[in-house]
Parts: sequence; C-alpha cells; structure tokens
Amino acid sequence: MSELTRDQVVSAVHPVDDAIVAEIIATGATQADLATACAFVAREIREHEARDVPPRPGGEVVSLLDPGGA
Repeated sequence: MSELTRDQVVSAVHPVDDAIVAEIIATGATQADLATACAFVAREIREHEARDVPPRPGGEVVSLLDPGGA
C-alpha cells in the first residue's frame, strides 16, 4: 500500500484546494481507494441516487469530495 501524492490527488480530483488534498492524503487512502471514491461520487451525481458509502478509507474520501451527499 502506497501513500497518495499531491499530484495523484490533483490529477484525480480537480479543481481541488490544498486543504482538501491534505485531508484526502491524511485518510491513508490508496490510489485504488481514491479511484473508488471518485467513481462513487460521480455515479451518485449522475444518477441522483444515494448509495451506501464505501468502507474506510474510501468512505472518508467520499465525504471529503461530496460533503453534502455522503
């Protein structure tokens, strides 16, 4: 398991401010967790449907990406 870098987060989630980048990295999420969280949020936005949030740390990333929806 490797720690996310700022560049990986910015590449997957943009625009994003530095505070959110730091919080995402602090969750201990992997690149796979970040990809899962991004897909989850995009699907919820597209389908307007609430789903069960993925387990940690991916769920923490979801709440950072979509604080009003998760």
